[in-house]
Amino acid sequence: MSYFKNLIALLAAERSADEAAFISLTAGTGAVQRRTLGLCWYPIAIRNTEPVRGDYISVEVERTTHKDLAHQLRFGSSVALFSNYDNNDRVNGTITFIGGDRLKVTLLTEELPDWASNGKLGIDILFDAYSYDEMRNALKKAEQTDSHLIKVLTGSKKPTFVSTDYTTPNLNKSQQTAVKNILGAQDLAIVHGPPGTGKTTTLVAAINALIAHGEPQILIVAPSNTAVDLLSEKLSETGLNILRIGNPVRVTERLQKLTLDSRMAEHGQMKEVKKLKKMAAEFKNMAHKYKRSFGKAEREQRKALFNEAHRIMRDVAKIEEFVAEDVISKAQVITATLVGADHYTIKDLTFKTVIMDEAGQALEPAAWIPVLKAQRVILAGDHLQLPPTVKLQQSGLTTTLLEKCVALHPEAVTLLEEQYRMNTQIMGFSSLKFYNNKLTAHPLVANRLLNPEDKPFTFIDTAGAGYEEQAEGTSTANPEEAAFVVRHIVAMNYSNVSVAVIAPYKEQVSLLKTLLLGAAVEVNTVDGFQGQERDVIYISLTRSNSEGTIGFLSDYRRMNVAMTRARFKLVLVGDSATLAQTPFYAELIAYAESLGGYESVWEY
Repeated sequence: MSYFKNLIALLAAERSADEAAFISLTAGTGAVQRRTLGLCWYPIAIRNTEPVRGDYISVEVERTTHKDLAHQLRFGSSVALFSNYDNNDRVNGTITFIGGDRLKVTLLTEELPDWASNGKLGIDILFDAYSYDEMRNALKKAEQTDSHLIKVLTGSKKPTFVSTDYTTPNLNKSQQTAVKNILGAQDLAIVHGPPGTGKTTTLVAAINALIAHGEPQILIVAPSNTAVDLLSEKLSETGLNILRIGNPVRVTERLQKLTLDSRMAEHGQMKEVKKLKKMAAEFKNMAHKYKRSFGKAEREQRKALFNEAHRIMRDVAKIEEFVAEDVISKAQVITATLVGADHYTIKDLTFKTVIMDEAGQALEPAAWIPVLKAQRVILAGDHLQLPPTVKLQQSGLTTTLLEKCVALHPEAVTLLEEQYRMNTQIMGFSSLKFYNNKLTAHPLVANRLLNPEDKPFTFIDTAGAGYEEQAEGTSTANPEEAAFVVRHIVAMNYSNVSVAVIAPYKEQVSLLKTLLLGAAVEVNTVDGFQGQERDVIYISLTRSNSEGTIGFLSDYRRMNVAMTRARFKLVLVGDSATLAQTPFYAELIAYAESLGGYESVWEY
């Protein structure tokens, strides 16, 4: 199918761009520099080692300094253990656990290299070829598979539904319709969940209903670990047997208990495994004593000891495989990331139903990994919020499977219409521009204010005040606008409410962070606030120039996300002379005026 050929080509281009960016970032850098970039833990100490399946070794390490530095090491990342004495001293592996300042990595070697005992060790992140390979394999497989589901998802067949009964007092009308559609879907159902409309609540109810209707096991996936964690936790609270494949990011005790490792550790057979692993390690240690002696007898003795260790580890692998299969077969719901859906423990499983949450942020080639395991797929998300992050913005990979299916099969879509987060005025503009004016605010939130005189939606105009934007590298900042936002927050004297500032540009964010140092105000980009909410949100629009250039403020989906984070109060600060040259922002400013929420900086 040319559909998949096209995706394979787009993915190859994306991979090249990603790899080139990674190389340019890391080429010629030292360990200290890579540490600052978040690509490396250095220095580290080895805390523990044990043999694992496939004659490899698992090493537990701890970073011993610079623990406050943010980093990009994640569960499943390809990494290298290295020695800073010699660039050639490196051995590759995969992170199998990460929590706090410790991580476990399975190294593709049978024993620790000699140089590992000389200190000055670190862990480097490598380019993530694994995810790209998995995505490409899925597309290749989809191209050769002629299933009914693939025909529906690519648009050559229509989705079908059978009617089902479902009512519960715990859900509103549109949420109940969504669950009904999920239960009746033969191949595809879509839950379109705008901000604050209770998409997670709806999915949890639907999953419980599917299991009550006799489904033995359901696979639930999402593009990010955070989204998988949230659903795993919510489902586990309803009493279902949930199995989390992969390593949770939110390291709560409850989530740790849901992981395969934790479930296997509780299994009766694992005592035997512990005993055998210890024996194998002892045989290997004995073999090491012959490392420096090279007589024929010693070599043979060493080989015999290693062979014995291997034999024991093959027994261990068999027992672990049995235990894993036992644990997996008993789970009612398996949760994983998109790429995690192909984890070796569940690689060969298929499911009647696969549910993909946050499908609006799922890169399409990654979405096909779990889809190929399904008879029917439920896509949940909002294609009018942030798209997936890609290196090649114009490539076509920003269009998700969700977005395509919404356009192809509107009859499969249920829009969740009632939101539980925002005052009606905050909701109004997004509802009008993105959701055909169909959103309503639940009575509990519709008219709530910080105080009786407060305005929930304001646009403060900086036009004519001489607040000029400044180019900072590839980003943009506006120092006077930032200073004004801070003065306004101080003057409002908020107490007992959560306040955050969103700015579309990284430079403006770091400027605001500096100015608000020590204040209980969170500052971040739009992406940093996806899925979150606060009582009061300020948006510093930053752009101010005579040409009316607004850069990526013209990505209106980003604006939709930014404007729908606030519960009680939203304050936009920007230059109408620059912004209003674009119809979207002209309408936004007019909307503020219609509510009596337009103010000028000159009033302050």
